[in-house]
Amino acid sequence: MSLDITGKVVQIGARQSGEGRNGPWVKQDLILETEEQYPRKICLVCWGERADEANAFSPGQRIKAFINIESREFNGKWYTDVKPWRFERMDEASAASDKAIPFTDDGMQEVPPEDDLPF
Repeated sequence: MSLDITGKVVQIGARQSGEGRNGPWVKQDLILETEEQYPRKICLVCWGERADEANAFSPGQRIKAFINIESREFNGKWYTDVKPWRFERMDEASAASDKAIPFTDDGMQEVPPEDDLPF
């Protein structure tokens, strides 16, 4: 199951790092506000290279995050993380789609005419 969230970057948390039994780690929280009638704020927990990507965003930027939701138990309490595994910048994606050549109903690409001159 793959989920995605589209929203506006509201806040970028402090970068955290440390040393674990599997080696060094880095973590970054990224707060998104959804684009619904009643917007919700969601904290994305970014690990490793996703933390580097999250750090490159700026507040106000629109992104789409493809996520996994994961829960774990610790000392009798359950904790849930929303972990992104891929990001798309919505501003760049919409700009790229505006430049795309449209397809006709029969699946063929429309080729714009070079010019209307007869010679």
